[in-house]
This record gives sequence, C-alpha cells and structure tokens, in this order.
Amino acid sequence: MAMALEEAAQAARCGEVPVGAVVLDAEGRLLARAANRVERDLDASAHAEILALRRAARKIGSVRLEGCTLVVTLEPCAMCAAALGHFRIRRLVYGAYDPKGGGVDHGAQLFRQPGCLHRPQEIISGMNERESGALLQAFFRGLRSLPLAENRRNP
Repeated sequence: MAMALEEAAQAARCGEVPVGAVVLDAEGRLLARAANRVERDLDASAHAEILALRRAARKIGSVRLEGCTLVVTLEPCAMCAAALGHFRIRRLVYGAYDPKGGGVDHGAQLFRQPGCLHRPQEIISGMNERESGALLQAFFRGLRSLPLAENRRNP
C-alpha cells in the first residue's frame, strides 16, 4: 500500500484526484504502478487502476492477470471493478471507502451481481484507510478553496 500511497500523492501534486494503484504478481513482486491521469490525458477512463492493470498486462504479455493482486488507495468505481473482472485479478486490496462512487462495497456492488464475469477470490478493504482518506480530503479541501474559474482547470 505504501507504493500506492506514493502514486496517489504524486497524482495530487499534478492536480489529479489522489488515487494510486499497484499490481503485484502471485509472489508479491511489483508488476506495475500508476496514478490517476484523467485530467492530464483528458481521458475519463485514465483511473489509476485501469492504467496499472494495462501496464501489468503488457509486462507479462497477457490480459489474464490470474494470481495477481491490485492494491489501490480508494474503493474502485464500477468501471474499475468491471476491469478487475476482465483482467481476472485474484485479490483486491483497497484503502478508503467510497460511498458515493465505489463499485465494490458501495453503489453497484459489482461482484455481488449474479451476472458478474469474474470475482476476485479475496477482497481486503480499509487498508491504510486513514492515510488514503486524508490525501483525498486534503485535495478536495484545496479545490473548494479555489475560485470557481480556477477549480475548472485544464492541465
């Protein structure tokens, strides 16, 4: 989780929502890491989870990340949860809960749906929740303090 938190902090410094993700292989070795790049790339799908999963797949030469773990600082949204299924992630570990936008334990609760393509064998939620949440709170507090025109930024 420490590497994911580093990625999240980097995202915040770049004006992105501070979410970071890492993919580990079955032995716990780092395959990929990423931070949100939505604003920078002008791409609503450039979430840290998606970027890390893509990089890991390229690194191992397969879209099946069976045996792998995704560690992310925030509960994945429904889009990212669906991607976990398509990439066949074995374990999901996440930090802060996301009651508004989460897709795992909140919102769509994708893995509880009967038509879910693939479910991680293990989900660990709330790891380093306090640290993950503090990064998010500080980021959004800073945004709220900006005048509206500055708040609507284009990097």
